[in-house]
Amino acid sequence: MKKTIFLFFIVLLIFNCNNDVTNEALPSNHLEKYKWNNKLEDSLVSGSTYLSVYSQIYSITEHKKLDLTATISIRNINKRDTVFIKTANYYDTKGDLIRTYLTTPIFVKPMQTIEIVIDEKDQTGGAGANFVFDWLAPKKVNSPYFEGVMITTYGQQGLSLTTQGVEIKN
Repeated sequence: MKKTIFLFFIVLLIFNCNNDVTNEALPSNHLEKYKWNNKLEDSLVSGSTYLSVYSQIYSITEHKKLDLTATISIRNINKRDTVFIKTANYYDTKGDLIRTYLTTPIFVKPMQTIEIVIDEKDQTGGAGANFVFDWLAPKKVNSPYFEGVMITTYGQQGLSLTTQGVEIKN
C-alpha cells in the first residue's frame, strides 16, 4: 500500500511539473513583440557591446565537449529611460555570422530584461561564440547591460558560468 501511494505521488509530481512547463510563456526569442515602429530620435547616443557566449565547453581534453544552454539577457538598468537595441548578431568561434536576431530595433523599458536562449542542442556557436549588440540610448543614461548565463546538467552534476558584456568601439 505504501509503495502504491508513493508511486501515485511521484506520477502526480511529474504530471504537475510537465504542466507547469507547457503552460509557461516562452521567455525568449520572441523579440517581435518589442519592435519599435516609430522614428528614433536623433538625440540618442549609439554604442556597441560584445558578449562572449559558450554553446560548448571543453571537458577533460580538447576532444571532449559539453553542450551548454545559453541565456542571453538584455537589461535596461535605467529607472526612467527606455533604451533601444538595433542589432543582435550571433557569431561562431571562427567569427562567421550564424544568425541575426533583429531586423528592426526593439525597445527595452526601464528595468526590463529581454532574453535570447540558445538551446543546448544548438552547437553552431562552439566554444568561442559571441554576440555583438548595437544599441541607442538617451544621453547621460546607463548603457544597456548584457549578460550570458550558460548551464548544463548531466546526471547529478551541473556546470554553469556567466559572462558580462564589454562596450566596444566601432
